[in-house]
Amino acid sequence: MKIESLKAFCDLAETESFTKTAQINGVTQSAISQQVSSLEHTFNSLLIERSKKNFRLTREGQVLHDYCKQIIQTNDLLHSKLEELKDTISGTIQVSAIYSIGLHDLPQYLQKYMQSYPTVNIHVEYRHANQVYEDVLSNIVDLGFIAYPVNNPKLETVPFGKDQLVMICHPEHPFAKQKSLKLKDLADQKVVGFESDIPTRKAIDKILREYKVSVNYAMEFNNIETLKRAVEIDAGISIVPLATVRQEIAQKTLIAVKIEDGQFFRPTAVIYKKKRVLTPAMKKFLASLKKAA
Repeated sequence: MKIESLKAFCDLAETESFTKTAQINGVTQSAISQQVSSLEHTFNSLLIERSKKNFRLTREGQVLHDYCKQIIQTNDLLHSKLEELKDTISGTIQVSAIYSIGLHDLPQYLQKYMQSYPTVNIHVEYRHANQVYEDVLSNIVDLGFIAYPVNNPKLETVPFGKDQLVMICHPEHPFAKQKSLKLKDLADQKVVGFESDIPTRKAIDKILREYKVSVNYAMEFNNIETLKRAVEIDAGISIVPLATVRQEIAQKTLIAVKIEDGQFFRPTAVIYKKKRVLTPAMKKFLASLKKAA
């Protein structure tokens, strides 16, 4: 009985998906099935009730899962401790990040970190917010970067920073000549926004409601890059985090206008699963992010 088989079984019990478990462990679905069958043979017990519609652990499977978690955590702690004793900072960190953070916030921090620890490999996946949470909870990644973090008893949340929200428009839009504007000025404008289920869109809509401003969204997108392209062709104005448009502002393809009503910020955070054993490389990475924040 190998530790890899126990880990695969733990991942399967938590994801309830052979596909995701295979992805996490870098093997085929067939290999995961074989590992489960091997465990069932070893313990002479049915561990999973297999059906097309439902996934459920048997009583024996639940007991094995409970003890597997302890074994895997102890194994991870052992490896982490040995690395610390050898003062080794290496390995791979799997990261899942929403597009805006992954493309505009993370690169500068990754560059500095990699200069200090060149033997660490950081792999970043660009995902939507709900997918980032799912990736972290399913153990597909080590760390997740999200905006407007929500409380989850299964997650640790570390504040990462905050981005000021600004109004952006085409350089030839009438607003481009103004130094500032009020939120109520958006009421009669074509507005380009994020899709309604995206956290930043929800936060912006909440701000508008608080100031009793009603807007009509002419276009809606699920990522910041497409949204910016729409504003660049004068399809409408938008409210976005400043960090995501610095390059366009410098190149003068977009104009940012200050909002008079107040300063509004988008909080960002790093999330990881509670009780997850952090390797020395992960600890150093989190420490560098906290210091920068």
